[in-house]
Amino acid sequence: MDAAVQAAVACILERFGDPLTVTDIARNAASGLFDFSRLFKEETGVSPGKFLDAVRIGEAKKLLDATSMSITEIAAAVGYAGLDSFADAFTARVGLSPGRYRRLCRGEGEEPPGPQPGPALLHGSVAGTVSLPGGHGNARVFVGAFATAVVQYPALASALLDVPGDRPICYCLQGVPEGRRYLLAVAVAAGTGHDPRTVRTALVGGAAQAVTVRGGEVSSAAVRLRPPRRADPPVLLALPRLEPPARVVPHPGCAAAADTAGPAGDRGGGGRLRVVPAAPAPSGA
Repeated sequence: MDAAVQAAVACILERFGDPLTVTDIARNAASGLFDFSRLFKEETGVSPGKFLDAVRIGEAKKLLDATSMSITEIAAAVGYAGLDSFADAFTARVGLSPGRYRRLCRGEGEEPPGPQPGPALLHGSVAGTVSLPGGHGNARVFVGAFATAVVQYPALASALLDVPGDRPICYCLQGVPEGRRYLLAVAVAAGTGHDPRTVRTALVGGAAQAVTVRGGEVSSAAVRLRPPRRADPPVLLALPRLEPPARVVPHPGCAAAADTAGPAGDRGGGGRLRVVPAAPAPSGA
């Protein structure tokens, strides 16, 4: 990673609760504002301002989940001047209000938000393979199409897949609004030791570059998972629990990805995510 970007990421992660500006971050990185912003986006996929915003919301998610701090206290702790601006920013990126997200974490009847394909008139599909890095067991993987390079609300189309640790599987996201889209994935993988359930590893990843989706066509993109990096924007979207499966039945063929968000007006399964097996079972099975 470029030294200036590395310094900027460290500054954001250490001082996100302060009233930082992009100019402050660039100055801390000893870089000119224009060149710095361009280079930062090249290396992280987002602008410095959006990265800072994502870190603040990501930290707020942790505090809502793991502490009894009030929402007002959390807003101040992550750098927001007022409760209303924090609540609006949190809801827009997570898909749930801070209070509803805390209830989701506590298992109090909330559900994560479903995909929202948007108002585009034309939709296409994106298909390809999902693969895990070596040294991991089975994983439950969330794959989504997004308008930006951050896993944030709304996903334009999405699916949950059970991926075996020893081979890639196929996915297909249908009903993706046409345009430049980012294929991003989040997973939790089991270990490979005597008792894989005792080890859980978070993974992130996606396609190597943005995908151009055209109405009525299928675009291809290989999705690869990897361990998180310091410069990765936090995952903001409220996701379902990603519990690695004990067993993935190795049916021949590809994964039948759930069409969780069809064309606008066609919500398929009500916008709910469902786990998709590694491949459709043979007829009569």
